[in-house]
Amino acid sequence: MGYHRAGFEVEGVDIKPQPHYPFKFYQADALEFPLKGYDAYHASPPCQGYSIMLNLPWLKGKPYPKLIPVVRALFVATDKPYVIENVTGARYRSSLPEGLKAGYLCGQMFGLPIFRHRYFETNVFWFQPGHPKHQGHVRDGRKLGARAREVVVRKSGQIYGFDRPESAIGHAAIGGMSARQALGVEWMNRDEATQAIPPCYTEYIGKYLMQSVMELNR
Repeated sequence: MGYHRAGFEVEGVDIKPQPHYPFKFYQADALEFPLKGYDAYHASPPCQGYSIMLNLPWLKGKPYPKLIPVVRALFVATDKPYVIENVTGARYRSSLPEGLKAGYLCGQMFGLPIFRHRYFETNVFWFQPGHPKHQGHVRDGRKLGARAREVVVRKSGQIYGFDRPESAIGHAAIGGMSARQALGVEWMNRDEATQAIPPCYTEYIGKYLMQSVMELNR
């Protein structure tokens, strides 16, 4: 949706059905999908293999694909502008030399009541906005699932317009705002929203991507 708002005609590919996807969709293996004929590319490889959640006892050692190097090689071969997005754990470091050499975006850079830090590797130039001090805090909860989705509660005052103290953003719309509303993805269902990034992220990146495409097509 963000790339659409930035001016692109968008088509999507996923190996699983995506009945709520709002644009032209191909159910296929993205690693085998023909890439010719497009002006720019975005991929969000599966994040589970890079996620901090792998530290949980019941997930530790579980094999998940790490597809960033494969996707990067496919995109580099197109010689076109591209973006690869993933979680914080996928960024480049000595223990992950194939990780994303990337800048990141946070919901609060755009005035959203969430954090949801995501990293974006591109072969085009873009400015990372300043990162404001976080307002609010991740919801308390006895279960890890209540604390791991980067939902935010208000502090004192009328932060984000909540109508009562300690109102929360949650997938069950606790406190009057659902995570889908907070992310700006109201057309998705709950499970889809847990995997989503706010469209304002890709709209922001997409403006730089569009500039690069226009320069190449001059």
